[in-house]
Amino acid sequence: AMQAHGAPERCIVVVAPASGAAGLQWIAPFAGFTMAEYFRDRGQHALVVIDDLSKHAASHREIALLTRQSPGREAYPGDVFYVHARLLERAAKLSKARGGGSLTALPIAETDAGNLSAYIPTNLISITDGQIVLNARLFDEGLKPAVDVGVSVSRVGGKTQAAALRQAAQTLRLDYAQFLELEIFTRFGGMPDTRVRQQLTRGARIRAILGQPQHAPLRLAEEVALVLAVQSGLLDGMALPLVETFRRGLAEVLDSGAADAVRTIQEQGMLSETTKQSLLETLRQYLQTLASPSATAQAESA
Repeated sequence: AMQAHGAPERCIVVVAPASGAAGLQWIAPFAGFTMAEYFRDRGQHALVVIDDLSKHAASHREIALLTRQSPGREAYPGDVFYVHARLLERAAKLSKARGGGSLTALPIAETDAGNLSAYIPTNLISITDGQIVLNARLFDEGLKPAVDVGVSVSRVGGKTQAAALRQAAQTLRLDYAQFLELEIFTRFGGMPDTRVRQQLTRGARIRAILGQPQHAPLRLAEEVALVLAVQSGLLDGMALPLVETFRRGLAEVLDSGAADAVRTIQEQGMLSETTKQSLLETLRQYLQTLASPSATAQAESA
């Protein structure tokens, strides 16, 4: 996958297999960070992905028990939090006086049956700036990436997120959380009232736009347009199979019908009222073409 979709000439892979010695598994992430710091200190930008720190903690526990250190919670030694904090806090953004380089850490942790309150996951949550939680149930239901929005948290997202996307999203997270709760209750039967049916309809469209094909990233303008379409209710009357068709043709439609708005969002990251209205008008025209019987039949057959 790295060779087909990534850039192997800009990647360094440090491998410590499960069959290797515990010491090699323990030192591998530290070696990776040292290599990344070399590029950071030269004013470049590096990303370290650690897969995974749950296994690293197990290696640390194995070494600690062999050296007769006193075990603590879940038999981990008392310094396991310090070890991971010392590792992850090497990620930093340097000032311009020091070259302006940066090092970003993306640690991965495997949970036991999705238990986020286990020792190692709670340690990592307290160290990092947030977490993206993947849910096996959502994956089995076909939602990919299977991100559990309810428990995924970012402590810096509001500051680093593009203003245009933040303006377009508004109450998207809250609306989706309410939809998930209502969906569970409606499974027990009964006829929901009009307001609840509207929330269920909107929530299903939110879930549909959150799915994303692998290796198919969207531009900021496309993300803003998708969120605007669902938040303004434009997708409420659309059949769910058409949502994927809507997404696939969105980039071409925006480039041809709202080029100025796309350029403004990409360059400035802002969503003015003029830009918003331009996007909405283009989306309405696009939806009219998708509403034809031939387009609907083609989407349902796909």
